Amino acid sequence: MEHPTLIDNVKNVVHRRPIKRTVLMIMTLISLMLTMVFGIRASVRPVVLKSYINTGTNSTTQNLIISTGSMKSPRAAHTATLLKNGNVLVCGGFSTSTLSSAEIYDPNSKIFKPVGNMSIPRSGHTATLLPNGKVLIAGGYNGMYISSTETFDPATKTFTAANRMTTPRSGHTATLLNNGKILFCGGVSIGWSFLESAEIYNIHTGIFSATGSMSTARESHTATLLKNGTVLFTGGHKGRRADIKIYSSAEVYNPTSGKFTPTGNMTKIRHKHDAVMLGDGKVLITGGSDERDSKGAYNSTEIYDPFSGSFKSAHSMNLSRYKHNGTSVLLKNGNVLIAGGSKHVEVYDFKTKEFTIIPGNIKNERLLFSCATLLANAEVLITGGYDENQNTSENAWIYTYNMPIKN
Repeated sequence: MEHPTLIDNVKNVVHRRPIKRTVLMIMTLISLMLTMVFGIRASVRPVVLKSYINTGTNSTTQNLIISTGSMKSPRAAHTATLLKNGNVLVCGGFSTSTLSSAEIYDPNSKIFKPVGNMSIPRSGHTATLLPNGKVLIAGGYNGMYISSTETFDPATKTFTAANRMTTPRSGHTATLLNNGKILFCGGVSIGWSFLESAEIYNIHTGIFSATGSMSTARESHTATLLKNGTVLFTGGHKGRRADIKIYSSAEVYNPTSGKFTPTGNMTKIRHKHDAVMLGDGKVLITGGSDERDSKGAYNSTEIYDPFSGSFKSAHSMNLSRYKHNGTSVLLKNGNVLIAGGSKHVEVYDFKTKEFTIIPGNIKNERLLFSCATLLANAEVLITGGYDENQNTSENAWIYTYNMPIKN
């Protein structure tokens, strides 16, 4: 005599997650034979099945760093910009000297190919994807502080000179605003002068114009576009060596008024740190360092709440990291990849608020001033950087993970 409940349960499990079918069927047959011969009702214990069955939770089942094709040139302090066709434009940076070379990474072939040179060598510059698919490359340093800009056209694979910024700057930030304009802010200029100034690039006219200034000069700071269209600036420093001053202060830029307004202070001074907006609109601040630079690198993190304008300490990372600005990537599953500034990559889990080190081969490189780029397929490309001896790397890696299963 059949036991419909038992048979139906097994069929439902196998249909829902078709794994270990043979094991399940054997267990079912044993159960039926015991019942018919001895009158004993056997059951398939759920605890046994749980070890085989994916229960459909939202956790990922794979997190891994794998090597991909190497760049044609070792580089750090470069840029890596996702193009509309899914490829990545890698520009400039430095190795034994400042680089003008550029290359394209194709995620399908996993190969980097040269794509010509910029008009001049640049490191510490910015590269911003424009709505028309071109890339605006601005400023930087090559022995001189640079005010010139140029655009890269993926259709023709050529660089073309564009209008100059109002001020030469390197180590600045560039933020594409919701109004389509680009905000350039802070950095270093001629004579090692530190900048509190900011300027706006109009994508329609191609002209740069001054806007309001920050409350203080900042380099090695962060700039994060918030959900309401304003921009959060945190930390950074001015001055060098014995004269360096590192900030815990933060301020918010309003594109409508063109003004900066102070907000709450971070829990500690930070420069050479990173910041990324989370799915709920809050901002995760990670790492950085104090006046001791590498010896003072942090593993601490904090969260900025735009509604209260305040910072609160959060879970610490597993590793201290600094010089990783721009390598924190919000993933499609809501978690955050922290890619640079250390010898290992970690992921911040948005639900548990904890950090996990990701296995994979980074070849023991600390990845200082590397780049991390979210690809169209939701994976992340990590490129270049240098170690504590300033040996630059041509290596590249892919962070791959399974997207959560939707119930």
